[in-house]
Amino acid sequence: MTETNPTTSVTGQQPKKESLQPSVENAQPKKESLLANLLLNIVIPTLILTKLSGDDWLGTKWAIVVALAFPLLYGLRDLLQSGKVNFFSALGIISILLTGGISLLELDAKYIAIKEAAIPGLLGIATVASLYTRWPLVKTLIYNDRILDTAKIARVLAGNGNESAFERTLQQASWMIAGSFFLSSTLNYILAEVLLQSPPGTEAFNEELGKMTALSFPVIALPATIILMLVLFFLFRRIGKLTGLKLEEIMVQQ
Repeated sequence: MTETNPTTSVTGQQPKKESLQPSVENAQPKKESLLANLLLNIVIPTLILTKLSGDDWLGTKWAIVVALAFPLLYGLRDLLQSGKVNFFSALGIISILLTGGISLLELDAKYIAIKEAAIPGLLGIATVASLYTRWPLVKTLIYNDRILDTAKIARVLAGNGNESAFERTLQQASWMIAGSFFLSSTLNYILAEVLLQSPPGTEAFNEELGKMTALSFPVIALPATIILMLVLFFLFRRIGKLTGLKLEEIMVQQ
């Protein structure tokens, strides 16, 4: 046996190297590193705000600028790499800029609490309002062709006559997602009101802001993520019931 057989086609011709290119081009981009996300968005800003806000280090204003620079640059990098404006990434950047602006201008801490509640609250309202448009947000967040084989699902639903039932399922999922945003809004406000007690522009305020950043993941992000996972489970189960397809048949093949 010769070593050329594995790379020789049936016609006896060597396959072109270009034939391998589509698999490379269609390869999915690298998954976002959870460790990098936590470090740049939570851990590093928290350490800077709580440990480096004293006059012997960065001082109160520069500590805020440097701490918020990490999540800001991380968000901008995400936008540049994707090559398009992601609504949620853009909203995150706006949120960071608002926090920095309120803190540097030394406005009352209640404005940060209002801002913290307003952003997820508006997302919840937008999720519900989008149900009455041609572009419901649930299709952007969960029911999209990056996760599910929506074309196959639509064909089977049409064949089974279950399209109306599925639309009701999407409405229910939308209300669940909106509920997670409203929960985040409430928890954001409570966390900011409880922790931000010192006047802005002081070292104590920076430390409180750092603690709020550190607690935002376990207190706010974790419950919202759990709710989102439950919504996914609900949606997949309903799709299975309405189409008769198994989970592996409706998921996009990687």
